[in-house]
Amino acid sequence: MQLSQFTAPFYTVMIASIDEKGYPFSSYAPFVKVENNYYTLMSDIAKHASNIQKCAKTSLLFIEDESKSQNLFARKRAVVTCDGVKIERDSERFASIMLQFIARQGEMAQMLIQMRDFNLYEFTPLYGEATFGFGEAYTLDTKDMDRLIPRGGMGHQK
Repeated sequence: MQLSQFTAPFYTVMIASIDEKGYPFSSYAPFVKVENNYYTLMSDIAKHASNIQKCAKTSLLFIEDESKSQNLFARKRAVVTCDGVKIERDSERFASIMLQFIARQGEMAQMLIQMRDFNLYEFTPLYGEATFGFGEAYTLDTKDMDRLIPRGGMGHQK
């Protein structure tokens, strides 16, 4: 399996950022993946927006819905550690990504982009990991962030 096969059905992603006191803050946002990067649309008044503008270090969590999980101790999940940055509204990239964002997220994204306090954020993957069950742990290939490399080791011991 590739990471993109797991994340394809997701329309939102959990985001962890670092606040002004150095503590983690978690929330979520709708996203679109374009090439190797992830993009979210967030209001300037959202805590994540100010956190990312001060500290680029973030992580994205894609996690299987509890109601679909066979075991709550082994929910399928992937965590991607990223650098996050705000994309300037007047850039070509902003316009290009927003077209794809609207195509994936629909009418609400089209409406929100008209509000000047909503901005596009880009998350560039650095490394990550995925777990798809007990003993099914993977590291993301840093050269190909879609490729999952099985983790070796002793596994779970009693």
